[in-house]
Amino acid sequence: MQLALVHARYQLLETIRIPIAVIGSAFFPAASMLFFVVPFTGNDPAGATFATASMVTFAVMSSNIFQYGIGVAEDRAQPWDPYTRTLPAGPAPRFVGRILAGLALTFVSLIPVVVIAAVATPATITGTGFVLALGAVVVAAVPFTLLGLTIGYALPSKAAIVVAQVVFFPLAFGGGLLSSPGNAPGFIETIAPFLPTRGAVELMWAAVGDFSPEPTALIMLGVWVVVLASAAGWAYRRDEGRRFS
Repeated sequence: MQLALVHARYQLLETIRIPIAVIGSAFFPAASMLFFVVPFTGNDPAGATFATASMVTFAVMSSNIFQYGIGVAEDRAQPWDPYTRTLPAGPAPRFVGRILAGLALTFVSLIPVVVIAAVATPATITGTGFVLALGAVVVAAVPFTLLGLTIGYALPSKAAIVVAQVVFFPLAFGGGLLSSPGNAPGFIETIAPFLPTRGAVELMWAAVGDFSPEPTALIMLGVWVVVLASAAGWAYRRDEGRRFS
């Protein structure tokens, strides 16, 4: 674990040295709150709370897909990456360190969303709900971290940027992140339970309010985690084989 923390510290320092990278991860969720949530919440605390939970999931997804998908692809092009693969510690500390750093940056990206919700909407949450929401953030980050790692290890940086952008918006829209529970268009309600975004946001809704997740969405979230974990492992092994073949 000590080596993992060293790698996490390195990743965080490298990111913080480019402040726009941190600002960018928080911009889209904050902008979405200002344009799509604040003007329409009115005096509906429950609706505002669910909408904020949706934007939190939006932030978790965007932070992890772009951070890992683009960040890993760019790191692979640098001389430092193949050097670290020769170290005797093995790949586990680097993987864990990268995930810890990514989780820390994910929580940073949520701060503007939470502040906007507290200041500009009637959203409310209990202490227990807040703790449950923190746990839901960690769980929701898993599939999108794996998706980002798959993109990052499978593709060169220029292609990774395009693919991350292409998969991001369909997942957000198709998962119903831009609507409150039960209010998405009919075709979205049909396909949403089969996307990882729906299971993630339903966990968030259940944490902050009176909402019961749909079993199909939770089962499919687990399926996506297994599939994406396999895909990320395959992408890493393929990249490893190419470098040392």
